[in-house]
Amino acid sequence: MHPENPQARLINQAVAIIRNGGVIVYPTDSGYALGCQLENKQALERICRIRRLDDKHNFTLLCRDLSELSVYARVENTAYRLIRNNTPGRYTFILKATKEVPRRLANPKRKTIGIRVPDNQIALDLLEALGEPMMSTSLILPGNDYTESDPEAIRDHLEHAVDCILNGGYLGEQPTTVVDLSEDEPQILRHGTGDSTPFE
Repeated sequence: MHPENPQARLINQAVAIIRNGGVIVYPTDSGYALGCQLENKQALERICRIRRLDDKHNFTLLCRDLSELSVYARVENTAYRLIRNNTPGRYTFILKATKEVPRRLANPKRKTIGIRVPDNQIALDLLEALGEPMMSTSLILPGNDYTESDPEAIRDHLEHAVDCILNGGYLGEQPTTVVDLSEDEPQILRHGTGDSTPFE
C-alpha cells in the first residue's frame, strides 16, 4: 500500500475483513500490529493464540482521534490536555476504562485500557473507514522482544494465521512510550520513541 496516500479500495477490503470477524496485520508509527473488531471475542482469541498471550495482557484501543476518547476512557482535564498536545504520535496512554470497553479487554485488576492515536496514514485511513476504534496489540512474535517491522517476514510467519496483511513497507524498530494517566500523577511505564519530557 502507498504509505502516504493509501488506496481506498484496499482500505475498504481490510475494513470488510475486520467487520466479518477477521484478524489483520497493519502498519503503525511503531512497527506492525495485529487488529480486530472491538466486540469480536473469537478474533481476540486468535490474536492471543498468535502472540501466546494470557488474560493479563494489556490491550490497546486504536482511535482515529480524541473524539472517541471519552466513550471508552475516563479522562481528567489535565490528562486530556496532555493527550491532546501529544497525539497523534508514538504514545500509548493507560486510562481508566468506561463500561463501553468489553470486560475482556480491560486490565482485570486495575480496570484500565490503553488508548492510542497513531501517526500513520494507513492506520488512520483504516480507522476512519471502520468508523470505530480497533482492538490492537503490537505484533511481537513468541520468543521475540521487538515489534515486527518487515512485511515480507511477517507474511512468511503469519500468512495462514491472519486474514489480511497490509504492507506499508519496512518500518524499523520504534516502540511507543507508555504513559499511565489513570491516577493523579503521570507515570512513564516504558520509554520509547515518543518524547517523555511532557509527562515528567
